Amino acid sequence: MTPTVLAQGPRTRQALVLVAGNPNSGKSTVFNALSGARTRVANYPGVTIERRSATVALGGGTSIELTDLPGTYSLSARSREEQIAVESLLGRGPRRPDAILVVADATALARALYLTLEILEIGRPVVIALNMTDEAAREGISIDAARLERLTGARVVPTVASKGVGTAALKAALAEAVRTQALPQRPEVTRPPALQADLAELEAQILAERLMDRPEEARVWAQWLLLSLDHDGADELTGIPATIREAVHRIHQRGAEAGRNMDLEIIGARYALVDRLMGEVCEAPAAKRKSWTDRLDAVLTHKVGGALAFAAVMMVVFQALFSWSEPAIAAIEDAIAAVQSWVGGVMPAGPLTSLIIDGVIAGVGNVVVFVPQIALLFLFIGLLEDLGYLARAAFVIDRVMRAVGLHGKAFVPMLSGFSCAVPAVMATRTLESRTDRLLTMLVLPLTSCSARLPVYVLVTATVFGPGASVGFLSAGAVALFSMYALSVVAALVAAAVLRRTVLKGPVPALVLELPPYRMPVLRVLLRGVWQRVKTFLVDAGTVILALTIVLWALLSYPKSDVVAAQAEAERAAVAAASLADEDREARQAEIDSRESGAQLRNSVAGRIGRLMEPVIAPLGFDWRIGVGILGAFAAREVFVGTLGVVFDISDADETNEPLREVLRRATWPDGAPLMTPLAGISLMVFFVLACQCMSTVAVVKRESGGWRWPLFMVAYMTVLAYTASLLVYQVGSRLGWGLG
Repeated sequence: MTPTVLAQGPRTRQALVLVAGNPNSGKSTVFNALSGARTRVANYPGVTIERRSATVALGGGTSIELTDLPGTYSLSARSREEQIAVESLLGRGPRRPDAILVVADATALARALYLTLEILEIGRPVVIALNMTDEAAREGISIDAARLERLTGARVVPTVASKGVGTAALKAALAEAVRTQALPQRPEVTRPPALQADLAELEAQILAERLMDRPEEARVWAQWLLLSLDHDGADELTGIPATIREAVHRIHQRGAEAGRNMDLEIIGARYALVDRLMGEVCEAPAAKRKSWTDRLDAVLTHKVGGALAFAAVMMVVFQALFSWSEPAIAAIEDAIAAVQSWVGGVMPAGPLTSLIIDGVIAGVGNVVVFVPQIALLFLFIGLLEDLGYLARAAFVIDRVMRAVGLHGKAFVPMLSGFSCAVPAVMATRTLESRTDRLLTMLVLPLTSCSARLPVYVLVTATVFGPGASVGFLSAGAVALFSMYALSVVAALVAAAVLRRTVLKGPVPALVLELPPYRMPVLRVLLRGVWQRVKTFLVDAGTVILALTIVLWALLSYPKSDVVAAQAEAERAAVAAASLADEDREARQAEIDSRESGAQLRNSVAGRIGRLMEPVIAPLGFDWRIGVGILGAFAAREVFVGTLGVVFDISDADETNEPLREVLRRATWPDGAPLMTPLAGISLMVFFVLACQCMSTVAVVKRESGGWRWPLFMVAYMTVLAYTASLLVYQVGSRLGWGLG
């Protein structure tokens, strides 16, 4: 039975219950079973890590604030997510928990007990949800829950959260824990004397500096510090005083001089207790037969078979993002166009109407149009993760990714970037380390997304004639392939350089568990997808909308009264002339197109384009191409439409022959052709490497937690694009390539 979820904002202070557990233990399923559908998603203060919570009624007038912590295998943290879990459990935040719910996978009880024993030492009421007991029974695993309860001192409730089994009993156990505040009589861990002395020394300093006020929590935090600091990745950990860091370093040095392995001492002592408990409460088949999981893994983790399976799965994901999302995207674009047309029909022409149509509605469209791809991508990520395949895929591809300094799990965002960088950046959340997330999102925009394709199509069709070829291949096909190859090489090289400079650190080792294959719980999966979509709409969407309105203003103002008056006079003359309706409409459309082009040239963006010309001329671009580049910041494909306006071509797209023809005829002031093959290649290289997408910038800002990294991304990609384009055009010009 799922408890009722109360409205937020109760009159009295609610008890805080934290939900902890290993990844793949069913923790999210237990949380959802208790909280129902009305969970709240926010970020932990100062970071972009999600915090899910819900107010849940437990019956008898008791309600709790239930908060789902990031999954962790132990209370040793070498990533920001793990540190948040640890600090929340220790009460190093706004509130100390009133009780802790530990979700333990019954099929992997030993691993779950390690974390459970650490949490028991904190000295707070603990309830253990022994989850997936049905799977354990199928595997022949028998667990004596009553004996486990006596040995740990914590209430143990067997559950099958995916089917709602045990939810009512779990709710009652939580209500009792919150009400009585009964502390577990935890079993003691036997540690070596030298380690006991080290912990006592650090514990005393923690209490003396008043960083903790309870000895139990100080002892747990001391162990956490010894396991977490002075290791790779510890630079991500924050909020630790310099005096404590120095004390930990001193203890580590002293231990190293004595030939001690402190990690092994801490972990080994606790696992000795885990082994003893397992022997008393758990019975499992002595000889485990080769399961269907083992047989599947023999294929899916094989060098050849695993690579082929990975390619097939990624092809399906790629197909979904490119093709299956297209009908929904087209429907959204048609709906936005219909709304714009309707507003244009009911409102008088003027600045307000233009703001609503081309600023607000277009901005909303720029946000909503990403929803199908984001939803599909996170649906596939959630599906693959719940099925257990994501870890296998990371294992297979890790060797290639590590060669350039990327984490094995970065393969999903990187491949998704070929469809759209916005959902791909959001997909970096599957990476545990903040450094790995930042590195991946900073190189993602270099992958050649689908929005660049209209630019490639227009340029290749313009500068390469139908008969142009390179050997037996068409020149356009070679150019297109080269742009995609360049994007892959650029992303990998950028990752290698950034890993060794700006985001310096060791090449990340892939340490992961191969979880059992399980069927996803559909309601949990869909709820997770919706939460991701909602996060994008609320957080990144507001930035995208604001940037769209700013860009509209730059492309629309100031207006020229002279241009408007001249266009109005021409319309009046056409209206007075004796013309057929079809001819009159064509003439009016031609006048509208000329007026739009003239007003764009007079706008701030047009003037900036003219100011840019001395800077971009060495790349083979004139001010008109510069205006197109500015317009493309709204979205790369907007470059084509902006060029159409600049060259007075109405309803232009990449297949528009009049636009291609006017580009072929365009010249520099000295009469030299503008769009030569060399200039076209230079332009495509610029679009491959430049960050011409405000939506990507907005979502990187949201995911990185500030403007520092998106601004760095725009800066380094602009410098890279300019330098590469400059080399292409200048070296090619000196060699006499593609000048006519």
